[in-house]
Amino acid sequence: MLSSFLNGRKIYERYVFRNLAMATLLTSVVLAAIILLTQSLKFLELIIESGASSTAFWLLTLMALPRFFEVILPIATMIGCLFVYNRLASDSEVVVMRAAGFSPILLAKPALRVAILVSALMLFITMWLAPVTLSNMQHMRQVIKAQYSALLLREGVFNQLGDDLTVYVHNKNKEGALEGIIVHDSRDNLPEPVTILAKKGMIVLSDEGQQVLVYDGSRQDVSGETGTLNRLDFDRYSIDLPEGKDVRLRWKEPDERTFLELLNPDENLKRDRDNKDAFIVEAHRRIVTPFLSITFTVVVLATLLLGPVNRRGQAWRVTLAAASVVVLQGLFLGSVNQSSQSVFGLIGMYLITFAPLIGGVLLLSPYSEKVRQKWLYRRRSHSDQKTEVSYD
Repeated sequence: MLSSFLNGRKIYERYVFRNLAMATLLTSVVLAAIILLTQSLKFLELIIESGASSTAFWLLTLMALPRFFEVILPIATMIGCLFVYNRLASDSEVVVMRAAGFSPILLAKPALRVAILVSALMLFITMWLAPVTLSNMQHMRQVIKAQYSALLLREGVFNQLGDDLTVYVHNKNKEGALEGIIVHDSRDNLPEPVTILAKKGMIVLSDEGQQVLVYDGSRQDVSGETGTLNRLDFDRYSIDLPEGKDVRLRWKEPDERTFLELLNPDENLKRDRDNKDAFIVEAHRRIVTPFLSITFTVVVLATLLLGPVNRRGQAWRVTLAAASVVVLQGLFLGSVNQSSQSVFGLIGMYLITFAPLIGGVLLLSPYSEKVRQKWLYRRRSHSDQKTEVSYD
């Protein structure tokens, strides 16, 4: 009898664990794809205007994604748990397992395993992966802006590219071509300052560097010896643009630092010394955030597995579990924002994360199950006594 129970327990755990893992993975992929789409729009204008490669676009987008997994993974785990256990209840599988002797904690065990694995993954993401990729993304954006600053020509204004080159563009059409171009070039490599007028042109990247190709215009300069105006009409003319500016060393924001860097700020930097409180708050957030996956899962399990089974369905339980998680997530984000101003926000982060976790585990524990059984037994006995008295 015991061996058959243990075999059935293993089969149940493998079956539920596999379904939970697949549901969590699928939900994570869908949410990540949505966020990937929204984040890509932030970099699209920079890439188009700068003329950077599509590789740079995808690198920027993908490097921004790990930070969002801190929110995606707990929500995905909750949705997967909600879907799988609601289906088990709807198919009466939970009733069968309870009749076979499964306690709530045994029914919840596969979900807790998935939540712990997700939390371990989130620990790696929050402590190292997310800050490293975020820092690299910000650095890459700075490099693109510096290297391609000459390409960011605004319409209707005189764009100063370096100290000796000014470019005016009247209009940019939908294809990115330039119309109504005026260029004044007084760099040292020219014998005299040159003014170029052209009807149209375009910015190109070549092996020699960045260039503006202009068409159907004229090149004008004043001779320093005779003072006469020289004019040369052309069909096509190329102008070399200056190289991008050097990238300055950035100060890393708290969310761009790994956990060890948060604990060991550079005492020689004044800005690091002034932001020690922000580093401490960020370090606490990194510690607490991975546990949200377990907390949300326990809240869902306690809502769906405890109490009598209703054959008409448990839509109200599903709604209650989802609403509880949404409220907890909102309170947690509010506490994170408040923690930078008050220690009560820091305390709130821990309470919002661990109070529902501990309470839910206690409700699912065998001790709580014994208490509920005693309470039900006493309630039934009291009801039976009332029935006998009324019969007499």
